[in-house]
Amino acid sequence: MSFHYYSMLLLVAVTTLVVLLLIKQRKKTAEASRLPPGPRKLPILGNLHQLGRFPHLSIQFLSQEYGPLMFLQLGSVPTIVISSADMARAICKSHDIIFSGRPPLYVAEKISYNFNDIVFGPYGETWRKIRKIAVLELLSSKRVQSLQAVRDEEVSSLLDHIACSSSGPVNLSRLSFLLTINFVCRVAFGKRYGNGENGSASRIEEVMHETLSLLGEFVISDYFPWMRWLKKFDGLEARVEKNFRELDKLYDEVIKDHLDQTRPIHDDDHEDIVDALLRLRKDPGQRIALTNQHIKGVLMDMFLAGTDTGASTIVWTMAELMKNPSAMKRAQDEVREVVKGKMKVEESDLDRLTYLKAVIKEALRLHPPVPLIPRETMEDCTIGDYTIPAKTRVFIDLRSISTDPKCWENPCEFQPDRFLNSPIDFKGQHFELIPFGIGRRGCPGLNFAIPLIELALAHLLHRFEWKLPDGVEDLDMEAEFGLTVYKKTPLCLVATTVDV
Repeated sequence: MSFHYYSMLLLVAVTTLVVLLLIKQRKKTAEASRLPPGPRKLPILGNLHQLGRFPHLSIQFLSQEYGPLMFLQLGSVPTIVISSADMARAICKSHDIIFSGRPPLYVAEKISYNFNDIVFGPYGETWRKIRKIAVLELLSSKRVQSLQAVRDEEVSSLLDHIACSSSGPVNLSRLSFLLTINFVCRVAFGKRYGNGENGSASRIEEVMHETLSLLGEFVISDYFPWMRWLKKFDGLEARVEKNFRELDKLYDEVIKDHLDQTRPIHDDDHEDIVDALLRLRKDPGQRIALTNQHIKGVLMDMFLAGTDTGASTIVWTMAELMKNPSAMKRAQDEVREVVKGKMKVEESDLDRLTYLKAVIKEALRLHPPVPLIPRETMEDCTIGDYTIPAKTRVFIDLRSISTDPKCWENPCEFQPDRFLNSPIDFKGQHFELIPFGIGRRGCPGLNFAIPLIELALAHLLHRFEWKLPDGVEDLDMEAEFGLTVYKKTPLCLVATTVDV
């Protein structure tokens, strides 16, 4: 065959390749044109450089310019941000299953035992079965009611610690964390870990702080999967492995203790979470074979959902009340009037504390514990004029929603009165206020956490008068972004016991 013939073949092949590449590029351009609006992006980085130190605030600012459905390219990860109640409602009502995936984040994968849990696990049959067990067995109304004595004892321990402070400042941030972690330990393990002054308490406190810190860190492989190797050299992998070993050792000790035949047996009303999970593992009627990894994954969820989020809610509520003395006085007056004639607040009193409930709602509105809830689309879908591809990361921007001037008058001001004659609640049905999420991925432990928060705050307001330490003229309200948004400077206040 002649040279001319081979040249023609080569020309046809090159032309065909160019045409295919042009078609592919045109298809990508057409698909991109159907994506939601968003800021211009840089090569490789995309929009990562625009997130800054406080991603939730940067995203809120960008959403104000580009709208309630915004597209960002975060490294290699296509991302959309939902930042209005109407858009959250539309997605929950029409596309909830599609938006129920979870992104495979590196730290989450490790500490959840390869996603064998509820918080980080991928949506599917196994996840639905584990969540059903949690809702019906571990977090049921019956179990929550049975924990009344535990809540009362742990709150009493908190109050005693404050009363013994000898008029010096008390660190409410740390005490609130110890309250929630001891409550969760008693509920999950059947025992508390003390007041922070012994080895076991310090150990679990340090491990949980490190876990929360790791979950809140920027992990480059979560945005550039092809750079997963880098974690071996930046110290992250070593930190995660050390933290995981500590958690795993703790869970192994607890499970071994519960399998000990000589251990005292509790009746069903007071069995702890590990007791319940081990009982369910033996139940032949269960539609899922619970492994130790499932049990450990659920225990991890209990700590994540029950410690830092509850503690941060208590701290932000007290901080807002300190910034708003008239609201503080009104809340104290209400509690003291309802409890008048009794030595302490009882759980039966909580339903009558309408203003305190409004205060908590307002604190959750301004300070949602987890302001950016990450999800992932499970298949392509269409929202209005836009096409959202499968495997797109999704952030529901809770703070943008809860401070949207279209829904809230004076949205950045602390005004509990806005809830006194309003049906809006935070249980996922009113999309203007969704601090615990919505739909299938909404927090199943909501009714588990709120009674402890309400009881603790009611007691703090009933028993003590509060003031800033000497030399402190104003309260620093700066936040720190991690898995949760917590108060950067610990809330240290002076408490004076009140004769009521």
